[in-house]
Amino acid sequence: MLIRAVKTSPIRAGEQSIFDVLDKYLEKVEERSIVVITSKIVALLENRVVQIDGTDKKALIRESADLYYQPEPSASSLGYNFTILQNTLIPSSGIDASNTDGVYVLWPEDSIKSANEIRRYLKQKFQLKDVGVIISDSTIGLSRWGTIGICIGHSGFNPVNDYVGMPDIFGRNLELSSANMAGSLCAGAVAVMGEGPECTPVAIIEDLPQIKFQDHDTTPEEAKQYYLSPLEDLIFKEFFTSVKWLDDGNKSAK
Repeated sequence: MLIRAVKTSPIRAGEQSIFDVLDKYLEKVEERSIVVITSKIVALLENRVVQIDGTDKKALIRESADLYYQPEPSASSLGYNFTILQNTLIPSSGIDASNTDGVYVLWPEDSIKSANEIRRYLKQKFQLKDVGVIISDSTIGLSRWGTIGICIGHSGFNPVNDYVGMPDIFGRNLELSSANMAGSLCAGAVAVMGEGPECTPVAIIEDLPQIKFQDHDTTPEEAKQYYLSPLEDLIFKEFFTSVKWLDDGNKSAK
């Protein structure tokens, strides 16, 4: 697997489209590659921003989240809200103010739709049969210092390789094994792109023999299959089911 980051100039909201940026900075995309783009850049170019001045960030987090949980002050020394957005547990609805020039950046409104549109554009522009797209973000690692890249939108490939029923190297059939390919690729790409002032919000991943490419947009049904329900989550099940999740109007428990 080969990952190379693509350097750009600073990106500001509303100045151009994502396709303008791809035209300017992507000289070549090879067959059977995956292009990873940070959600922040996609959102900036979709003008998904709110001015920091005069904005109540806590209210914005609640309004943006599908569900949110506000712990007691003593339970979170860093002041983060736990939120669920687009089927993902993410701090503070993914809202970010770093490298944004005075605005809060939200997530793309529909990350799967954005990934599909970008894949179709790349396929036509570079005359490709198989190409994938990942929309990435960063989140906190489980019981680890530092952030790690996660996939919030994908298109053009199967995001999970299922090994259930296959024999291991000693002939024992695997019962629960599957590989989160989208998440693994995303983590590697984000490590190369960086988390600071690198100005490398795009990465191209090549030499991917284990990826199963698909010649169609990710459908809503396929998108749902990438995510576990709270009751299926081996790590966070107790957290999901023990706290009181609220909707954006603080009207009812979920």
